[in-house]
Amino acid sequence: MTVKDAAGREVTISAPPKAILLGSGFNLVALSLIHPDPVSLLAGWSGDMKGANPEIYESFRQKFPAISDVPLIDDGTIPGLSYETVLTLKADLAILANWQADNEPGQRAIDYLTSTGVPVIVVDFNSDPLKTTPDMMRLLGRILERDEQAEAFARFYEDKLALIRSRVAAKPEPRPSVLMDAFPKPDQCCWAYGVGGLGEFLTIAGGRNIAEGALPRPGGTVSAEAVIAANPDVYIATSSPGGTYSSFSIGPGVARDEAEQTLAAAVKAPVLTGIAAVESGRVHGIWNFFNAIPLNIVAAEAFAHWLRPDIFADLDPEKSLAEINERFAAVPFEGTYTVSLGADTPR
Repeated sequence: MTVKDAAGREVTISAPPKAILLGSGFNLVALSLIHPDPVSLLAGWSGDMKGANPEIYESFRQKFPAISDVPLIDDGTIPGLSYETVLTLKADLAILANWQADNEPGQRAIDYLTSTGVPVIVVDFNSDPLKTTPDMMRLLGRILERDEQAEAFARFYEDKLALIRSRVAAKPEPRPSVLMDAFPKPDQCCWAYGVGGLGEFLTIAGGRNIAEGALPRPGGTVSAEAVIAANPDVYIATSSPGGTYSSFSIGPGVARDEAEQTLAAAVKAPVLTGIAAVESGRVHGIWNFFNAIPLNIVAAEAFAHWLRPDIFADLDPEKSLAEINERFAAVPFEGTYTVSLGADTPR
């Protein structure tokens, strides 16, 4: 078959793939939503998911012990790609994330792989997720001959997104201002999400991102003075388990008490204690790596519930994640993925 990938490239695949190279280990999550044994498809994969979220890796290892034997081809950055390892793996397809393909090392990797007869598909679950996530799931479903499962997930995603958009369109105001702070640290402020990636979900959920117009699309560093001047109505921290990159711990394998306690500690930073969000108790936290996987619809529901409780009191992102676990996930996603210090937390 010939398909068009996220980069607009037409790629011909001669047979159903049985030996896939994953340029980003996080894309194993996408495969696991449409295939009952995604690990059986792997010829090699990147170490980025294993390194950044070992709890997810461990849950996959418990279900599919063979993952321990899957060769690592790089560390998830592409410059570390081991061409020697790739040559020994006899892969029949490579899947790269768009952020890997968008730079010179990624282009060299694509050229090298295709020159050795390995077709390369680029997927995008993070730069333009509202548009691309359902399309990417359908693309993977077609390639893996799992069209029915992929279509079911894509429709699940689109239906939930349509509900959020329709309610906000019917009642667009108020639009609370929000700071989404990636990996908060007590001694520095702040890396704010821009309007791209997960930042898009703030807007469709009825919020006004204080980074809009002030930072590049992906986001960037904002000063303490800028945060104080913006005085956001809502504060959302993103992080990962165990405080690897931040004092705040949330995500797979994390207990709710730990997430709540570490988020409470994070907003004691001097720059945050006086902003409107903290004073009014509109403080929330979410797993950062929703920005790389098709489960990002759970983040969209959480943002809608937090930003516009007047029209989204009935949304429950944890219930949606439970439905994903029941209907789609080869490996269930367990832990605490959303948390709040206020009274409007979905529990």
